[in-house]
Amino acid sequence: MKKLFFVLSTIGILSACSSDDSGININEENYLIFGHFYGECGGEGCVETFKLTNDSLFEDTVDDYSGQNTDFVELDNDLFEQVKNLTDFFPNRLLNQSETVFGCPDCADGGGLFILYSENGKEKSWRIDQVKDNVPEFLHGFMDKVNEKIGLINQ
Repeated sequence: MKKLFFVLSTIGILSACSSDDSGININEENYLIFGHFYGECGGEGCVETFKLTNDSLFEDTVDDYSGQNTDFVELDNDLFEQVKNLTDFFPNRLLNQSETVFGCPDCADGGGLFILYSENGKEKSWRIDQVKDNVPEFLHGFMDKVNEKIGLINQ
């Protein structure tokens, strides 16, 4: 009986612990900026940066490779509806990382991702190599989703 109680207690405790490492809160104050950049590239699609708020999606019109200069314009609500769940895939583990650069983004002309999360006015940003072998595995799923959403927007 003691063993059964121990097993059931252990299962209960473990099931109460959440292993879900995904999702950030987007509201009136918080937003997510995401995009990709390619240095050895020609054309409008080389630098694409978007801002996701709780009710809108915006595209940067400056396309600055450094990501420092932006000027966002609002996109159609249909596009917002297609990408609004990107925040569900954000790896919370990223928020606790001391590194802001993963791999060597665009060093071998493979491109990079730019991610910025603003929470209550405090911004954290990262540059992520597009080559998965160069970045931690916990980022792979999110990288796929970011690239998928950029593809949907640019259709």
